[in-house]
Amino acid sequence: MQGHRPRTPASERSRRWFMNKALLAGGVAAMATMTGCSSGSSDTASAASDSGGPGAGGMPSGGPDGGAGGMGPGASEVKYADFVGVTTDGKVADDLYSIHATDVSTDKVVKAAQAFLDGLTTKERKASVFEVDDDEWLAWSNVDGYQREGARMGDLTDEQRDLGYALLGVALSAEGLTQTRNIMKLNAFLGDYSGGNRDTLTEGAYFFTFMGTPSTTAPWGFQYEGHHVAINYFVLGDQVVMTPTFMGSEPTSATYDGEKITLFKKETTAGLTLLRSLTDAQRKKVISSETKAGDNLKAGAGQDNLKLAYQGLVASGFTAAQKSALLDLVRVYVGNMDDGHAEVKMREVEEHLDDTYFYWIGETKDSSAFYYRVHSPVVLVEYDAQSPLAYGNKDSSGGGGMGGPGGTPTQQHIHTIIRTPNGGDYGVDLLKLHLENDH
Repeated sequence: MQGHRPRTPASERSRRWFMNKALLAGGVAAMATMTGCSSGSSDTASAASDSGGPGAGGMPSGGPDGGAGGMGPGASEVKYADFVGVTTDGKVADDLYSIHATDVSTDKVVKAAQAFLDGLTTKERKASVFEVDDDEWLAWSNVDGYQREGARMGDLTDEQRDLGYALLGVALSAEGLTQTRNIMKLNAFLGDYSGGNRDTLTEGAYFFTFMGTPSTTAPWGFQYEGHHVAINYFVLGDQVVMTPTFMGSEPTSATYDGEKITLFKKETTAGLTLLRSLTDAQRKKVISSETKAGDNLKAGAGQDNLKLAYQGLVASGFTAAQKSALLDLVRVYVGNMDDGHAEVKMREVEEHLDDTYFYWIGETKDSSAFYYRVHSPVVLVEYDAQSPLAYGNKDSSGGGGMGGPGGTPTQQHIHTIIRTPNGGDYGVDLLKLHLENDH
């Protein structure tokens, strides 16, 4: 396509990975407040630490050669052409998604995206626009120091930035926009808390990239990404896929610029509500015997072809009230996208409700640090209260005076993600169907 940035060569992506890896593993005082986290198990963190990689000294775990990939994509990242998506066994379930009319207009998001792009300089636009099937889709990370592409919000003019927020405002629900903005604010709070002078811990350290050209008929999308936020938004006609979407924060509650901000209360409460609606016998099947680790998240950055078996209890045996609580829980996450397309997605979730599993690790008190997962053929939700890395961690056992996966988890550091399993993330399956049928 004319005017679209070519794919970044694999060698350059390798260089970007190893630059970030070296930065993280350096152990210099300036990096003592590194706030990225791994996306996998404590075993992965231990392995990274033993090898002297990013997991060492409480640093983020994961890397380019496997594990949970907490740094996100690296030298061996999955390429777009090799994308399979989250599956239970490496095999994609067939006939889950289709190209169809939703009767929910995408006109506003198309116009807002085009307005934002028109407001960029030629240089900014060239750096921000990729092909619709570019590997850049998969090149996101929740780590603050990860080297990103695109238009950086803090480098834009006030008018350009307002156009960016206007795009988010029509792509997301009101609650989704507020949550995104509050994550950005608490990122800046953490920067102040850590002593300042960290350009990655600011409200401006968030980036827009675009794949394809905004259109009401042709496929396109955008990505909004930075520390603790990664929103992938694919559009085809009046269909929208907003996964994977990662949202997290450390801390989750603080006062920034005179405003008291508290995040993830709905996610925490909805999980507990569903768990407490279950009988004792059901809970025994839902709650794992595993001890809550400092990091239990499985499907984070760099895990685009994750194999994840169903665990816990399937909802086919739930009562009507329990099924309603399960849908309410999923709706908290789906509800970050604009209201109309959220309802479309929820209908898809409901169609597979009897094939949906609920799984829990950890204690069950209001203040407990716990992990839960909702997993079906068409949706994967994870919530993980993690150990502190840079906030309130003076008593952490994570080592290095910094905390880390080995520390005691707390609700002051939470990671969440929602994905569309079986090839649905980034709208990949829809794009394949589009190309097969229309080209």
